[in-house]
Amino acid sequence: MNLETTSLARQVDYVFRQLEEELVHSAAGTVIIHIRNNAVGKFGIRHNPIESRNGQIGDKGAEQGMTPAQAQAFRQMAIDSLKLKRNWTHGEILYDFSVRSNTGAWSASIMFESNYNLANGMFRYQPKYSQQALRETP
Repeated sequence: MNLETTSLARQVDYVFRQLEEELVHSAAGTVIIHIRNNAVGKFGIRHNPIESRNGQIGDKGAEQGMTPAQAQAFRQMAIDSLKLKRNWTHGEILYDFSVRSNTGAWSASIMFESNYNLANGMFRYQPKYSQQALRETP
C-alpha cells in the first residue's frame, strides 16, 4: 500500500480490515492508530483485562466479543469519524469500544490526539547572547 497516495480514510479502512478477526473476539478494548504526515504508522488493539471465574479463563459456552456485523459497523464509524479531524497531520486516534454481554449492544468513543514538534517549526531558538560572545567580552 502506497501511503503517500492513499487517503487517511482508506488507510483506516485497511487497519480495521486487518484487525477484524481480533475485534470479533474482543468484548472491550481500544483500537490505537498512530499517524505521522497523515499516514498510519502503526496500529493495534489494547484489550481490556481478560476475566476469569473460579480459576477458568472466559466462559467457553457464551459468545463473547463483537459480531462480524458489529465489527463492520465499528469500521464504518471509524472512517466517518475522520470528518471531525481538523488541521493536524501527526498524532493518535483512539477508538475505545465495549460490548455488553447481557444485551449484545456495543458502544464506542473516539479520541483524537494531535502532536506537534517545535523543533520542526519555522524558527529555531537563538539565545540573545551566545556562549562564545560572553567568552570574548573582556
